Amino acid sequence: MEEKKEVQQKISENHINEEVSDEELYSVLKMVAPGTSLRAALRGIINAGKGVLIVIENDFLLPLIDGGFKVNCKFTSQRLIELSKMDGAIILSKDLKRINLVNVLLTPESRIRTSQTGSRHKAGERTAKQISGLVIAVSERRKEITIFYKTRVYRLNDTAEITRKANEYLQILEKQRELFDMYLENLNKLELRNYINLGHAVRTIQKGKVIQKISDDLKKYLIELGNEGKLFETRLREILLDIEDETNLIIKDYANIDYKKSIKILDSLSYEELLEKEKIIDALNQGSIRKIVSIAGWRLLSKVGFTDQEVYKVVKGIGFEKIISTNIEDSVNEEIIPKDKFITLKIELEKLKLGF
Repeated sequence: MEEKKEVQQKISENHINEEVSDEELYSVLKMVAPGTSLRAALRGIINAGKGVLIVIENDFLLPLIDGGFKVNCKFTSQRLIELSKMDGAIILSKDLKRINLVNVLLTPESRIRTSQTGSRHKAGERTAKQISGLVIAVSERRKEITIFYKTRVYRLNDTAEITRKANEYLQILEKQRELFDMYLENLNKLELRNYINLGHAVRTIQKGKVIQKISDDLKKYLIELGNEGKLFETRLREILLDIEDETNLIIKDYANIDYKKSIKILDSLSYEELLEKEKIIDALNQGSIRKIVSIAGWRLLSKVGFTDQEVYKVVKGIGFEKIISTNIEDSVNEEIIPKDKFITLKIELEKLKLGF
């Protein structure tokens, strides 16, 4: 018994402060999304008016198991629903293909902190933290499904509620995309005429990053919807088309520091912080919106059919401002860009200018 407690304490100390990324949580949500056998079973348990604690076994679980009996049968939704009528937890295999144990008493370390109130949910959260694994609790009284994954707690939403929220998010994103396209078109017109305006760039970056942040929130709901969210996913892909690439290239053009560092700073900002122009300017290390800047031209030059190496040579060897202001008749350094390529570049830039 003492040995078991020592093992439990060691496991607890290793896992109770473990960070869980959104990507990890999303992978768990996919396992219980509508359309999966496990979600069908969970819904069936709720409809039957039952509650249950389901644990996905891993290498750390055994010391926490007390009592119960082996069934070692193939997993089906109906079997899980029937077995939920018994007391105690149900243990599923790692691959969710078998029901291994039922009527199990879980004995997690009681000193592990929990935000839950009911005994079932307290045991679920403590077990998930201690074994660094997945526990699912179905509440008989509240008819809710709660996911305990390592140190994260996530309550599954009703499908109808998720659908409503997904629709709201898509409507917001569609409006934000319209504004982004309008800001981007204005920025294109200015840059192609060599009128550099940091304010327009900041506004476009703001909108691009807000769209990405909203879409990240929406993706969580779409994962929860599973197969029922396919139409939403298609629309979201259409809305997000080229948003990230265009936004990152604007950042690359206007950043006074390593643009990847600027992107990292911007990605860490909250919604409220993204709406502050000064935060964007600081991330670009520009100091002031009134500061005179010149752009590198990575974004517009990426649209003229040049290779990355050719764009790099033009940006570093000539500069976008000179490219815009130099006439085709003027001489250029052919070691950097051959004249025929320079003519092609000027023609393509003119086409872009006419297009806007």
